[in-house]
Amino acid sequence: MKTDISATARKAWMSLLAQADEAELASLWRGFDHDPAFDWLRPPEAGGVMVRGRMGGAGAPFNLGEMTVTRCALTLANGTVGHAYVQGRSKPKAEIAAKVDALMQTDVATDLRQAVLQPLQNRLAAQRQARAAKAAATKVEFFTMVRGED
Repeated sequence: MKTDISATARKAWMSLLAQADEAELASLWRGFDHDPAFDWLRPPEAGGVMVRGRMGGAGAPFNLGEMTVTRCALTLANGTVGHAYVQGRSKPKAEIAAKVDALMQTDVATDLRQAVLQPLQNRLAAQRQARAAKAAATKVEFFTMVRGED
């Protein structure tokens, strides 16, 4: 059975799945005991996309370069559709991400969030915090001393 989801919530878990480490995602997925039957709408395929950037976040867009992505789409027996776009050429990661996307739209979303998404979110938050602490350790504060010549 499908549940109502917001576009913002779906973007959040799709982003989390795309950023997740493949080995960790696969391990968490194996620990979740609900691997659904599905049919491929689009089997995993690798390709390239153009990455665009903006100077200062608001300037004119420019082509930054190309990036390899793997995408796929599947449908569960109940008709729920799951999509995935992940960086790199990992077909297994794309398949798991699409299954998670589809299942997050069903009644097992709460269990799936606790078993897979929350640990991924915790790991990414810890990595960001460690990176910020490492950067903070190199921070140099500049100040001006009054020399009394004025």
